[in-house]
Amino acid sequence: MTQNLSAKNVWGKVVLFLKEHRQVALHVACGDITEVFIEADRLVVNVSEGMLAEILKDGRREIENALRWQGLDLKLEVNLMESKDLPQQEDINKLKKMLGKKLTIIGG
Repeated sequence: MTQNLSAKNVWGKVVLFLKEHRQVALHVACGDITEVFIEADRLVVNVSEGMLAEILKDGRREIENALRWQGLDLKLEVNLMESKDLPQQEDINKLKKMLGKKLTIIGG
């Protein structure tokens, strides 16, 4: 059954459920999440911020209620993904390696 489901559609209905059940903080936190997929019996949500991961973990019960409301028996899995440095930060890191203490960064 889960192979025919769209994880994004399922997640969209989770967000709607949270709004309708006045879970405002959780609804706002979930609203911008786009990296979701279904794997076996789990709805996997990847986030890049630790605070967001904690909000989702704290709201696990409400999110899993939203899944059951859809007739789905999925467990929530929240993964904190390593965030990639911005290109500017990558350049700064390279310069730091090359120049060490000779490099002075102003304003950052």
